[in-house]
Amino acid sequence: MTTFSTEHYLSRERSWLEFNQRVLEEASNPSNPLLERVKFFCIVSSNLDEFFEVRVAGIKQQMESEIVERSIDGRTATETARMIAKRTRRMVEDQYRLWRGELQPALERAGIRFLEYPGIDETDRAFLKRYYETQVRPVLTPLAVDPAHPFPHIANKTLNFVVSLTIEDEGGPQSRLAVVQVPRVLPRLVRLPREDDALDFVFLGQIIGHYLSDIFPGTTIHGHWKFRVTRNSELYVAEDDVDNLLHAVEEELRNRRRGEAVRLEVDADCPAAIWQQLLENLGLTEDDLFIIDGPINPTRLMAIYEGDHSPELRDPPFLAPIAASVRDRASLFATIRRRDLLLHHPYESFNTVVDFLEQAARDPNVLAVKQTLYRTGGDPRIIGALMLAAENGKQVTAVTELKARFDEANNIEWAKRLEDAGVHVVYGLVGKKIHGKVTLIVRKDEDRIRRYLHLATGNYNPTTARIYTDLSLFTANVDFAEDATNLFNLLTGIAKFQTPRKLLVAPWQLQQRTIALIQREADHAQKKRPARIVAKMNSLTDPETIRALYRASQAGVRVDLIIRGACCLRPGIPGVSENIVVRSIVGRFLEHSRVFQFENGGKPEVYVGSADWMSRNFFRRVEIVFPIEEPSLRERIRSILQRQLADNTKAWKLESDGSYTPVVPSANEAKVDCQSEFMALAVGESRPSRTRKGRIRPKPKARIKGKKGS
Repeated sequence: MTTFSTEHYLSRERSWLEFNQRVLEEASNPSNPLLERVKFFCIVSSNLDEFFEVRVAGIKQQMESEIVERSIDGRTATETARMIAKRTRRMVEDQYRLWRGELQPALERAGIRFLEYPGIDETDRAFLKRYYETQVRPVLTPLAVDPAHPFPHIANKTLNFVVSLTIEDEGGPQSRLAVVQVPRVLPRLVRLPREDDALDFVFLGQIIGHYLSDIFPGTTIHGHWKFRVTRNSELYVAEDDVDNLLHAVEEELRNRRRGEAVRLEVDADCPAAIWQQLLENLGLTEDDLFIIDGPINPTRLMAIYEGDHSPELRDPPFLAPIAASVRDRASLFATIRRRDLLLHHPYESFNTVVDFLEQAARDPNVLAVKQTLYRTGGDPRIIGALMLAAENGKQVTAVTELKARFDEANNIEWAKRLEDAGVHVVYGLVGKKIHGKVTLIVRKDEDRIRRYLHLATGNYNPTTARIYTDLSLFTANVDFAEDATNLFNLLTGIAKFQTPRKLLVAPWQLQQRTIALIQREADHAQKKRPARIVAKMNSLTDPETIRALYRASQAGVRVDLIIRGACCLRPGIPGVSENIVVRSIVGRFLEHSRVFQFENGGKPEVYVGSADWMSRNFFRRVEIVFPIEEPSLRERIRSILQRQLADNTKAWKLESDGSYTPVVPSANEAKVDCQSEFMALAVGESRPSRTRKGRIRPKPKARIKGKKGS
């Protein structure tokens, strides 16, 4: 067996940071509309928050443990932390340089201004004074830091002021520090009233800073500076030791805000003596310090993106049409009985999935509804359909994942409401997150009882379904239905895993089957049969799978990977991975679907599912990957992948040194933006075209030419 060294792998953390850099490049791209650039600017910060809350926090825990080991790329936890600090600091500097030099000036030219004291006129000052007195002052709490008041606990990701002041007492003037938290309940941007609907804003921090003397009467304030603390936000629930998982997760959520500090962000003009005291009180070092020359927590700038203003500063609106395969069909069940259906979101409306649930809830012939819920977003239609089904006397089961990261509180709330409505709510398996996406409908048809399935790559969340690219399959395939039935029995009851007929399911068999499929391509290549792998996913970090891909490349298999985020595979290494090309697409929509195509000696197979090729997905989650067996649907997915591989507008290529370079068209090559083409294709198919006799028929699907085997 070939031996691979640490030099053959890329750092997962560095690779993820390079992904976030590509998001920042979208914010920098002048061809994007201005408010879309601001949106990407905010996403960069949101991504970094989660990165520090989870990945950096985990690395710090490794550093504090007694176990010293190297990661897949050969770094120790300490070495990884140093790399992260250096790379992240450079990214943050680039981000705020972009804000100061391009985005804020461009917004001002477009009529979206951020005003500051003392440049605010008297009329606006009067409005802000009333706003402060009625809305802000009642919820402010000044916290002293002195011998009688220890340094207060700073909640995760809250904006705060550290205030340097002097107060007179019997012993003379005493220098003190104080902390003021900016209330989360108030909007971070305050819009000033304008008769002409102009968009003038003042940051809430500006208002509080201006009136600090009001809440520290009798003192002399020498300075005030904003700061923000990021804390470890991973959940730690020992499921074997708790009687009620829901209550345990609720308790752990309360503890999350009190997790260990992992990052400190402070204003650029904050004196070193002040931020050094903050670091000391938080148990951090200068490696954890980020000096911010701009708005701290830019995610709150999303407020200027929201609303119905400035359409000229946004992407053209896109309303996903109902897919042609289900349009004007009264009964989805009758349509699914005839043939499998495939939907491509967000280009085809997610309302079809909602309709599937709502029809099941109302249909008197439906006997049972079973569904996995990972992130619903609290959508009333999804939850409402399950409640209605229960109210109509159907047996309804929801397998709810309470530990869906950063969505736990929302899932707890909806789990309680579902239970109150009569839905059987189950929290899955001990130690395993339920990440697979499946709905099973049991219906009494005229001829027999039949089971209908919806399987998908994305969550049952209509909000994200408008901005994430995902695939949905509807089927009444008996083998698929039997596999899904057995899986639900395993999740809700007491049973051993039964090897599925068609589905690939983690944590029991998915990694093994995935590696076997990759090895099969290597065997075909060695026998001079057609062999190729095209795989699209969010992340590729599992060492065993990467080694299998290396062996396939060595056997002569052409491997094309479309990896949005972290990729530990190092392409282009002579003798190891020269047949592997890795691309990443970062565009208007978040690439979220997982698709796996194997040429299989000229008998292509295509699989779609919920799992990335990561150890966590293979072994710590319940995942579902399913084959696409209908030939026309299989070809459609192959054409989707081909169009994405042809993208030379929003695509980036991973180099062997771990850097990414933009894919650009050659001099005689047309520009290809796959997401724009998918939108145009969906809209084109939704418009009827007339025949010579005046009848209306749908336009034929566009054919995509490409190289043999793609």
